[in-house]
Amino acid sequence: MAWVRLALAVMCAGLALAGCGARSASPGAPLASTRVVVSAHAEGSASGGRAVGVKMPEQLRFTAKTLDGKDFSGASLAGKPAVVWFWAPWCPRCQGEAEDIAAAAKETAGRVAFLGVAAQDEVPAMQEFVRKYDLGSFPHLADTDAAVWKRFGVVEQPAHAFITADGTVEMVLKQLPTNELLDRVRALAG
Repeated sequence: MAWVRLALAVMCAGLALAGCGARSASPGAPLASTRVVVSAHAEGSASGGRAVGVKMPEQLRFTAKTLDGKDFSGASLAGKPAVVWFWAPWCPRCQGEAEDIAAAAKETAGRVAFLGVAAQDEVPAMQEFVRKYDLGSFPHLADTDAAVWKRFGVVEQPAHAFITADGTVEMVLKQLPTNELLDRVRALAG
């Protein structure tokens, strides 16, 4: 049943964002304000550093490489509040949001896990973006084939997945104003 909800959420997000997206979108183009809430729980055995019996959203069932070439398991985020931020280094909206993301991650360190997922460019550009905007306090994936983006239904950046400790995933497929971003992260932190 969870996969049906996930499929419907992805389909709705895709329809809402049809024609939007990738590199061809102009910086001033309006953003979709679609919000998709997915509660796709699955029980499983320990993997990727998560405890046995912790509910894990289907979206977190992936492994990928970080910008420094290390393996990262999405399962390591299961059972804890987390923010997954989808970005591209050339994106003006991502650049505008980067300082807020860095500040939110630092403010809630130890209470909310952060993960950046970069796509639509080469690894050196992604690494430079992380350095330039002081985003090194949390891991970033080099999602060069956009496989993780697809798992979450992301077709345009920036986008955010807010994941509660119980495994509920709320997707926000737009840039967030500073106050809304901080309110959401603080709510996850409790």
